[in-house]
Formats: sequence, structure tokens, C-alpha cells
Amino acid sequence: MFAKQRKIPLGELSLKRFASEEERDAAMRDFFRAHRVELVVDAGYDRIHTQLFLEAFRGRIVNVHPSLLPEFGGGMDAVEQALRGGAIMTGATVHLVTEDLDAGPILTQEAVPVLNGDTVETLRRRIHEAEYRILPMAIRLLEARLAESPAVGQ
Repeated sequence: MFAKQRKIPLGELSLKRFASEEERDAAMRDFFRAHRVELVVDAGYDRIHTQLFLEAFRGRIVNVHPSLLPEFGGGMDAVEQALRGGAIMTGATVHLVTEDLDAGPILTQEAVPVLNGDTVETLRRRIHEAEYRILPMAIRLLEARLAESPAVGQ
């Protein structure tokens, strides 16, 4: 509804509609290029991009991860790992996406203390609050860097 009201183009690119991840990523790349997308934000996106997509948007894909990378990277259970491991500090990271999972250059981080009595839900909530603060900062940082770069596909 939000996008439709603002005439923001929408594409249904569910993996179920394609024979492979490569086909889906090619369709996503083409859709993004057709709509002149310059920056891809993977907030909440839990898939690994194919090489084809990474090459099309190299240095222009950001991801939010619920830990202070490199700690607890490479999986979907970073909050659980922090609690299980007895960490006293964790946090949120925004980084560039590369071929190496959760290992791209870090744009910004914010520490979040692990409190006595924290549960996965309470800690995750505080980490999300940190993510909400640092993601816009990272986007503005990358936007400033990209202003001096040629457009995607140029």
C-alpha cells in the first residue's frame, strides 16, 4: 500500500517463481536496472546473492547484521549465539555485501550490552533499535560515496 500510494515500482521476485536462484537474481538485477536502482539494502533479506547479482551491484549492496561483526557472523542465529556464548556485549553492523558471507567492509556498528536476564526476544528488540539508528547513517554514508561514481551499468 505504501509503495503503491507513492507510485514506487514493485516487483514480485519470489524464488518460487523461478527455476533457480540465478534466474531470480537475473530478473531482480534487470528489474532494478530498469528502475535505475543505485543502492540495494538487504535489511531483513535472508538469501545469499548469486555472483551475477553481486557483480551488477558491486559496492552498492548493504546488509544489516545483528552482531558486532566479525563476531557471530555467517548465520541466522547471531542473537542466540551471543546469549549461548555468554557475551557481555553484542550489537548491530551495517556492511557491504560481498561473496564472503557477513565479511564485507563494515560501514557502521553500534554496541548493545547483554543484560542479566536477557532473552532472545529482549536482546533482539534492543539490537533492532540499534539497527534502526545505524542503517540510515550507513545509507547516507554510502550515498555520499556513490554520488561521485558512475551509475549502475555505466
